[in-house]
Amino acid sequence: MSSVSSVTVDVGGEQLVLLPQKAVYWPRERMLAIADIHFGKAAAFRSFGIPVPRGTTSENLDALDALIDATGAHHVLFLGDFLHARAAHAAGTQAAMLAWRRRRCDLVLTLVRGNHDKHAGDPAAVLGIDLVDEPYTVGPMSFCHHPDLDAPGYVLAGHVHPVYVLATRFDALRLPCFVVGPRRMILPSFGSFTGGHVMRPEPGDRIFVSSGEAVHSVRQRTEPGGSAA
Repeated sequence: MSSVSSVTVDVGGEQLVLLPQKAVYWPRERMLAIADIHFGKAAAFRSFGIPVPRGTTSENLDALDALIDATGAHHVLFLGDFLHARAAHAAGTQAAMLAWRRRRCDLVLTLVRGNHDKHAGDPAAVLGIDLVDEPYTVGPMSFCHHPDLDAPGYVLAGHVHPVYVLATRFDALRLPCFVVGPRRMILPSFGSFTGGHVMRPEPGDRIFVSSGEAVHSVRQRTEPGGSAA
């Protein structure tokens, strides 16, 4: 397994940077692609009486700030599931997002609607987010929520929340991963409270796991280690 802090891949005739913060940067467009941030998921759980930690919205926004500052991105494109459920419209969640947006008023924000967005409803108009349906194509790239969608360009998608299991005889570790195939890439979930789906790579897929500090290319075995969940 080889590692660097980030990994650049050539897909769709473009160079994309896989970041350890579980996002993709497209340098030519100065664009960050982020999948499945799921704002308001903790609030949705609490609305059902399930005691989960507070502060996940602030964690997600702080992580987003750090990533924007590190890359110099001027466009953030969300690959669906920006909001988790209608509970994400709670006053506290909305106030935190609006305060962030006021600090980042020069950013272009685009949301490719995902399945959770359709149930939660669109984000508040005051957030100034351009709302589009999948596939949303920019040059050779088609931005989607669902990775199996028929699209004209190379697909970047989320939805699956992919993780990969690195195992030895004595221990195993689940890490968020990028799944890079010949025609599509699946991004890990960016949200801090979202769980994961163990991947079994398809023929031609490359797996890159994130440790949080670096992206690692996983050498594939003859029989892939992960199993579908």
